[in-house]
Amino acid sequence: MPQKHLFEYAVIRVVPKVEREEFLNIGVIVYCSQEQFLKCRYWVDETRLKAFSADLDMAGLKDHLCAFEHVCAGNKISGPIGSLDIASRFRWLTATRSTVLQPSKVHPGMTSNALETLERLFNQLVN
Repeated sequence: MPQKHLFEYAVIRVVPKVEREEFLNIGVIVYCSQEQFLKCRYWVDETRLKAFSADLDMAGLKDHLCAFEHVCAGNKISGPIGSLDIASRFRWLTATRSTVLQPSKVHPGMTSNALETLERLFNQLVN
């Protein structure tokens, strides 16, 4: 039986009008220390998002999501945040914020394969 590791995840949400607190789940961020794993997966359904909020800035949203990917990967393009250790990058990505793109609270779990867990959570919580 494969060894299980602690992992943490948060759902990536689009909150077009922060004051209304309505959101759509569009992605997931998964972090597993033992696997040195930090990745996000998202899907931008423009038709659905435009129906939810006609004035949503899609280009800006996609730019911010791309920045999430760069921070997860620790790319230099993400600036000083990208040079932090993997745990600090996850904490930065999942910090509470009052913006159009927000993470949910962080949830723990156990996994034997963080990539498979990312895919499973994405399918359960986003699709």
